[in-house]
Amino acid sequence: MAERLQGIFTPNLVPLDSKGDINEEVLRKYVDWLIEKGVHGLYPNGSTGEFTRFTFEERKRIVSIIADQTRGRVPILAGAAEANVKETLKACEYYAELGVRAVAIVAPFYYKLGPEAVFAYFREIGRNTPVDVTLYNIPMFASPIDVPTVQRLADECERITAIKDSSGELPHMIRMIQAVRPNRPDFAFLTGWDAALMPMILVGCDGGTNASSGVVPEITRKLYDLTLAGKLDDARKIQYDLVTLFDTMLYSAEFPDGFREAVKLRGFDMGHGRQPRSEHQEQDLSILRRTLQCSLADHGFTQEPIGGCPVGEGSADETADVRNIVMTVVSELQKKGML
Repeated sequence: MAERLQGIFTPNLVPLDSKGDINEEVLRKYVDWLIEKGVHGLYPNGSTGEFTRFTFEERKRIVSIIADQTRGRVPILAGAAEANVKETLKACEYYAELGVRAVAIVAPFYYKLGPEAVFAYFREIGRNTPVDVTLYNIPMFASPIDVPTVQRLADECERITAIKDSSGELPHMIRMIQAVRPNRPDFAFLTGWDAALMPMILVGCDGGTNASSGVVPEITRKLYDLTLAGKLDDARKIQYDLVTLFDTMLYSAEFPDGFREAVKLRGFDMGHGRQPRSEHQEQDLSILRRTLQCSLADHGFTQEPIGGCPVGEGSADETADVRNIVMTVVSELQKKGML
């Protein structure tokens, strides 16, 4: 029996060239950098990697490039979520040939399905996949996977070995662990919500697929290590910092543009994402770029930008700006009933 998935798996962003095609050279450099900075694994074709904006052949190529560049140094959890069971199983077969550790499959999307339909969907995949499957629960975009469904799938399908939960709900994670782990000690629980990484680990989560680890892998890895070591005061400080940065990247631009802009500040030419942007959005990103530059500089992660914010000396005004941006965006989301 293989060891269960553990640690920080980075949802890989995909750099694009001036024509909007996959920039293989930058992607390979990005993979090496992430591994050197200490992430435990890589997670291509996730939400942060904008998997829906690539073709099936492009998604296969992304995983192929990453598997070739990784050369077994860290395990790969490859997103294999296609629009139907047949194509999803084709993806599973191809990624198994590449030697990935497991695949992550989102619940059926577009059509909102009930628990029985979600169970039948994953059972069909679980009975026919040649590679271990991680369930991917992201209820804001796809049919939710409830606790009884996770338990039934874990009991009936040996190949279903983990769940990645991006709901951010701590009680939901606790209920899943309580329901599944007694019968499946090999079953892994990963959180996709960076703002709750520390408490998730404390209640028994094995790690996370955290978008912030694609920008500040050092911080995310350190938070994981400190939490496991029981150094909770130090871990708490890092978690607070991570929440501020995560919220800024998540809520101040269309997802995942904030993360793409932040990675550029770490020295990688990510290019323009596949989603077209309006002039107003471009202006917003320009402001966000400045805010992120100062936030990262305050933690010693970028060179001094033009106009200020020296490394290690981020101003109180900039910190207030970050807080105000986050509060404003959250307030607007609450008004729209999205929080």
